Amino acid sequence: MNFGDVIKKSVLEGFTYSDLSTTKILTTLLITFAIAVYIFCVYKLVTKSAFYFKSFNVSMAIISVVTAGIILAMQSSIVISLGMVGALSIVRFRTAIKDPMDLLFLFWSIGTGIICGAGLYKIAVILAVLITVGILILDLFPIRMSPYLLIINASSKETESEIKDTLKEMKVGYKLKSKNITKEGMDLILEVKTKQETEVVDAISEMEGIVAVSLLAHDGEIKG
Repeated sequence: MNFGDVIKKSVLEGFTYSDLSTTKILTTLLITFAIAVYIFCVYKLVTKSAFYFKSFNVSMAIISVVTAGIILAMQSSIVISLGMVGALSIVRFRTAIKDPMDLLFLFWSIGTGIICGAGLYKIAVILAVLITVGILILDLFPIRMSPYLLIINASSKETESEIKDTLKEMKVGYKLKSKNITKEGMDLILEVKTKQETEVVDAISEMEGIVAVSLLAHDGEIKG
């Protein structure tokens, strides 16, 4: 017996073939599906994306069941195990994850399938509860709203001092980000922090020499 035969024999003897009963398979898949539905509901509740993609949420939930089925199959035969490893090694997922929360839920879904497929149902349930509590608690921490960008187009550069005086009177904090002066007028970009957006735009647009005013915001957040 050569070295290769020794390795082959040790691997085959060390691998435990398990004859999975129909009851165990159904129980595992049903429990996984129940937790997957729970993940589906939690994602729909806490997601803050501007657009909610139901197809992504459904796919993410079903991934748990598929993963649990793969784990069950891998427990039954070493041939299937090696085949799964080879198949998964050539699969490439090209869907871009834009929101970090989507990545969290995706890992949660896959992890649930792996844990339930291994028969560790209590861990999957406890994990689901802890993740939900963690998300809800951390979401309560206050954050500061990101500043706006106030874009002003004026016909004269003398208007700048009047604009700044108006912002000071309205107690609006500002920071100069860009200033462009041409023969036709002046363009200003100010970073402003205010909760009275409409009042600021109206007050500046009514000034003499103001051609156009724009107030831009983004969905980002800054630390408090």
